[in-house]
This record gives sequence, structure tokens and C-alpha cells, in this order.
Amino acid sequence: MNETSASGENLLFLTDEQLRKGIEAMFFAYRGFTADPDRILSELAYGRAHHRAVHFINRSPGLTVNALLSVLGVTKQSLNRVLRTLIEDGLVESRVGRKDRRERQLFLTEKGAELERRLSEAQRARMRTAYRTAGPQAVAGFRQVLEAMMDEQIRAQYLSLKEVRS
Repeated sequence: MNETSASGENLLFLTDEQLRKGIEAMFFAYRGFTADPDRILSELAYGRAHHRAVHFINRSPGLTVNALLSVLGVTKQSLNRVLRTLIEDGLVESRVGRKDRRERQLFLTEKGAELERRLSEAQRARMRTAYRTAGPQAVAGFRQVLEAMMDEQIRAQYLSLKEVRS
């Protein structure tokens, strides 16, 4: 048995206490991960939904409203409220689709790109520090754990976004 499978087998026998500690670590890590962007967003009276929309529009310029709905997993009504605010505030531009004129494609404006940079720089700095502290094997393992926690359909969606970026 190789080292990887031996350590993997040990993980099959985690106690409830070890699992609870992992769950709590995720809660606190998420709080840290969102703290800096939350401060920036609060200055603009925005919330995390605005952040997620800006993030994914930045990652895929021209993303359709329906595709964004699918990625975020929110209701159309909820997304429309967020997009309306972002468009009115000059952060997002909605254009008629090139292939299908019924679709609306979303793009960040210069002002939106600047906000996205501020938000992502704060999170990248935190992630960079954590990754350097943990080391490459831990980073790869962390990503595997996160992907394994995703429902199958969501994991497929995540992996398809990953392929588009590569």
C-alpha cells in the first residue's frame, strides 16, 4: 500500500470531534476570507451577492444572464435586483446578445473592473499567504477536499469553468 492510500484510509476513520473541528475551521476560514471584501462592499452598500456577480462577470466577459443564474444558483428575481443595482451604479453593462438578440450579455465597466480588482486582491493576498504557509501538497489536498464536497452537478459546472479559464 502506498503512502497516499494509507493516509487516505486513515481519513476514513475520522471521529465526530475531528469532523466538527474541520467544520468549525471552515466557518472561521470563510469569515476571514470574506472579511476584507465585506468591508469594501459595505462602503458601497453592497453585499456578497454583488461580489459573486462581479466575480463571475469578470471571469467570463459576455456571460449571459441565464448562465450567471446557473452559476450563482439564485432566483431570477434575486439576480435581477443585484444586476439592476450594478448597472445603475455603472459597474456592469448589459448588451444584447450577438448570436441571440433575446439574450443579455454582461460585461464589467472600467469602474466595475476596478471594484473587482479591489475585492479579489484582498482575497488573493489571504489565499496566497495561506497557501505558502501550508505548502504545495496541502494546497492540492485542500482543492481535492473542496471539489469532493461539491454536489456532482455543481462540481461539473465548476470544472467546466476551470477548463474555460485554462
